[in-house]
Amino acid sequence: MKKPLLVGAHMSATGGVHNALYTGQFFKATVIQLFTTNQRRWAGNKITKEEIALWEKAKKETKITHIMSHDSYLINLGSPKKMVLKKSIKAFSEELIRCQLLQIDYLTFHPGSALNSTEKECLDTICKSLLSLKPLIKKKPILLLETTAGQGSNVGYKFEHLAYIIKKVKKNIPIGVCIDTCHIFAAGYDIRTKKEFKNTLKEFDEIIGLNYLYAFHVNDSVFELGSRRDRHASLGMGKIGLECFKFLMTNPKTKYIPKYLETPLGDKYWKDEIKLLKHFGGEK
Repeated sequence: MKKPLLVGAHMSATGGVHNALYTGQFFKATVIQLFTTNQRRWAGNKITKEEIALWEKAKKETKITHIMSHDSYLINLGSPKKMVLKKSIKAFSEELIRCQLLQIDYLTFHPGSALNSTEKECLDTICKSLLSLKPLIKKKPILLLETTAGQGSNVGYKFEHLAYIIKKVKKNIPIGVCIDTCHIFAAGYDIRTKKEFKNTLKEFDEIIGLNYLYAFHVNDSVFELGSRRDRHASLGMGKIGLECFKFLMTNPKTKYIPKYLETPLGDKYWKDEIKLLKHFGGEK
């Protein structure tokens, strides 16, 4: 039996989380990412029994798999500010519980920002924050560290940062990585050609291990290689170019890893971009 290509996008959950699944189905997505609550507020929604029932019904009807939640943009698990850190851990815990109630597969998050601390101090704080969640941890969701562009004081723009966190928490936390193509390019990892992307994956494997690579955020980049500026572009409309995405969909090591578009023009292009990626992967 032929393996399915796992391609989708970040879908809106307006009107209820189940709507993200139906929107994904409309765009012919086989996977989706969503926010389970407002990503720009500390206070999150609680998932009701009615919402769970609607969600489970939508999952059965759409047959969408490998569902990913993205945590709130306010959360900073590496913050040196005690009050912000406390609120971040609380908000992340609540997100973790929402994901468990919905049986979501992955919870992806930006590792954290150092602010006025050092990167090493920030990484250690992230590890402590994650380990504090151990009493809440179940097999799902797997927590995915998202690669960052290194904008501002964000950590996670070096593979070494992610390897450091994984080594510290892997015995207690189900942990992995989501590579954002725009972010790693902006951080200085060249992925524009087959050869360059192969070299970057080799480096990832040597430092972290490909067994920890669970997902991709598929985005082109507005800014140049190594710019450390995080600005997504639609596929083929940025500085990375289409060869990168052809490679992702044909390379045996990455072809069947779930891929989620976060391109800025959204539903104007997602149907075409999902179709394009599937075409690159050999699906008519």
